Formats: sequence, structure tokens, C-alpha cells
Amino acid sequence: MRQGGGGKVIEKELSYKIVGALYSVYNEMGYGYKEKIYENAVATNFVQDKIKYIRQAPFKVAYKGEIVGRCFIDFVVEGRIVLELKIGKYFSRKNIYQVKEYLKVTNLPLAIIANFTPDGVRFLRVLNPNN
Repeated sequence: MRQGGGGKVIEKELSYKIVGALYSVYNEMGYGYKEKIYENAVATNFVQDKIKYIRQAPFKVAYKGEIVGRCFIDFVVEGRIVLELKIGKYFSRKNIYQVKEYLKVTNLPLAIIANFTPDGVRFLRVLNPNN
């Protein structure tokens, strides 16, 4: 896991809970479903584990007081971490840029991109450079 300043892992405990939920979903379901199916399963796991979340969390992007865009984030977990689910083996630049945009919009310190792959679930922690 990437670390923040001073060697401290940002949101360590909550990150481990999220990653545990991802592995639980993958271990039971395996690979081969659409993102929305995994999203449903992760939400079910969060409810069972009493992890609070907002699903498809809407955020507005403003410029000079005008709304110029909107984004919908797969999960904002406990109001502290952005979680974006993907299908595929690699963390594409597009997906990394996407979560960086989400961090900018939400001003949260951490995002996790989770890829469901044929070889298991992989995750990448992305820190907000503005925090």
C-alpha cells in the first residue's frame, strides 16, 4: 500500500475493511460479471459489515459559480474513501485520471481502484495530492 507522509498509511483500518469486502466478493463470485453485478455484491457486503456508503454518489463540478459537469462515483465509503470498481487486468491511465478527478471533486484523501480480473481482485490506492 502507498503511504503518506511520515510512513503512516492513510485510512488504514477502513482500507483493510474495504479490501476485505472486495476479496470476499471475488472469492464467492469469481470472475466474469459486469461491473454493476460486482457493485451490487460489494454493496451487499458493506451492509452486512455495517460499513456506511453512498452508492453512485453524485458530485457537481462548478466553474465561476456555474455547474459545468457532474460525476457519479461508484462508492464514497464512510465519507472518507472513494471506491471505484473496474473489470480487467490493468489499471489504465484513464481509470487513474478518473479517480484523481474524483479526489479533486470530493477533496477526500484517498481513492481505491479495484479491478476484478481472471486472476483475482487487484487494488490500487491513489492519494489526493492536495491533502
